[in-house]
Amino acid sequence: MYLADTNIFLEVLLNQQRSDDVVELFSKTPLEKIFISEFSFYSIGLFLLNRKKSDLFLKFIDDLFLNGQLQVLKLEPLHMKQLIENSKQFSLDFDDAYQYTIIQVYSLVLISFDKDFDRTMAGRKTPKEICG
Repeated sequence: MYLADTNIFLEVLLNQQRSDDVVELFSKTPLEKIFISEFSFYSIGLFLLNRKKSDLFLKFIDDLFLNGQLQVLKLEPLHMKQLIENSKQFSLDFDDAYQYTIIQVYSLVLISFDKDFDRTMAGRKTPKEICG
């Protein structure tokens, strides 16, 4: 089971350099095995709406949530102490500490292009590493 970081979704939504890798990941991995954090979901919405791309945000919701099986995971207030400890221990900003704490709480593997996770104990996998 996997948690896909915000940058994984933005890679495809913005048709960036590694979008083909992400498309392959989603075509080879059942969506019920991939999760998104509530933080990432809202960050993507914020990012796209601020750039006047609300239609793209609605397509994202339709494709992955309404027509797909992607599920949103969140942290509870009781997890904030763990988030802060992760932030301090691994020098992570809030959003990275949130993602890292999610993978700990839900026992997931993180899929990300963000190299900041390389200094954590759990590390990260790229879409290519997952697909082989």
